[in-house]
Amino acid sequence: MVTAFMFGSRVAWAETAPVANVTLGHSTVALNGPWRFHVGDDPRWSSPDFDDSSWETVDLTPAPGAHDGDVGLPGYVSGWSKRGHAQYTGYAWYRLKITVAGDHAVPLALAGPTLVDSTYQVYVNGKLQGGSGVFSGAVPKVLGVRPSVFPLASWSPAGTNTYLIAFRVWMDPLDAGDDNGGIHVAPAIGDAQSIDALHQLQWLQTFKGYVADAIEPCAFVVLALMVFALIACRTPDTYRWLAMALLLLALLRVNQVLFYWTPWLSLRSYDLATVVILKPLNLAAWTLAWRDWFRVNRYPWLGHVVGGLAVAYAVGALMGRPWFMPEASHALKLGADLLVEAARLGYAALYVGIIGLGVIRAARLSDYLAALCAILVGVGLFATELNALGIPGIWFPYGTGVARGQYAYAVFIPLLFWLILLRAAGYARKT
Repeated sequence: MVTAFMFGSRVAWAETAPVANVTLGHSTVALNGPWRFHVGDDPRWSSPDFDDSSWETVDLTPAPGAHDGDVGLPGYVSGWSKRGHAQYTGYAWYRLKITVAGDHAVPLALAGPTLVDSTYQVYVNGKLQGGSGVFSGAVPKVLGVRPSVFPLASWSPAGTNTYLIAFRVWMDPLDAGDDNGGIHVAPAIGDAQSIDALHQLQWLQTFKGYVADAIEPCAFVVLALMVFALIACRTPDTYRWLAMALLLLALLRVNQVLFYWTPWLSLRSYDLATVVILKPLNLAAWTLAWRDWFRVNRYPWLGHVVGGLAVAYAVGALMGRPWFMPEASHALKLGADLLVEAARLGYAALYVGIIGLGVIRAARLSDYLAALCAILVGVGLFATELNALGIPGIWFPYGTGVARGQYAYAVFIPLLFWLILLRAAGYARKT
């Protein structure tokens, strides 16, 4: 059990054995635990009367400066996969009992964890307070875990409150990994005003982590509209695949924003849209877009190969998803993954070959700049292959994660904008 004492604007935190007192001032207290933890699921585990003394304990205290490897959320700790439950997916529970004493005029609140694999419900003294997913079905619907605040019950007449906080966590097989599972950033308790301030800071960090994924799709749509303007010029060149590629890339990038910022997209819908549909379509569209840009049109078989790879990729990706035919054999899933890998390598070979032909035939500076554009887009499209080469995939300037592809797209966008303007000017001079 953990005891927290609140006196007006002062908070003291103590762990019952041994006793240690820390004065924090008017602020929040991270509930690092140790928490009682158990895999499995039983509705009785939400009750404050349940005896959890036989459960294992989990300490959510982060190392100094620890953050997640995606957007830089602070206070990160490893999941249950590194705590004796490797390969486990499904339900698990965390329980912590705390006692709070202090000024009745100070309302209390709980800030939910900001990073959980994959979703959670929180119970206080046996009563459901809310959560980040939908648990009404046989398998919970996983939504993005966003910063949340849960008001706590008013003070008891005795001037002290005891809370049994229980988190029911579901880890989807899609999130299985060596470091994944359960709560990664501890919840916090405090006076309502301080929790609200913490909530705003958490949202700021979440916003910063994905703001580039919101801006870039807008830029891709603007570029697509410019390409449509080129098409309207009725030029002998064809740009329909470039316009399509830009729009597909916008859809691919914006999906991440929709999942982490809004409740509109579930994890499995996100997975279906990105992995099964948009990734193969993007590889196909961009390969054909650069084929047309560099006028590599003497190979009529190229379009058929690109289309065939897209179909193979989509079928392999669908067959390999954990939620599709979960009873299928491991060999079948492995074969599906190998099919996806083969399709990606086929696209990489075609993509590099088209860029190479473009460079060989280059006659002007703009041709070399177009090849650079193709390389920059390829950095984002072939992230898996670049990771396999050991190239770092993410950096954390000012504590916020910025992916390798985001840097590449930041250069690609103004460069393609300039190339489109150059071509438009060239067509204007000919008319």
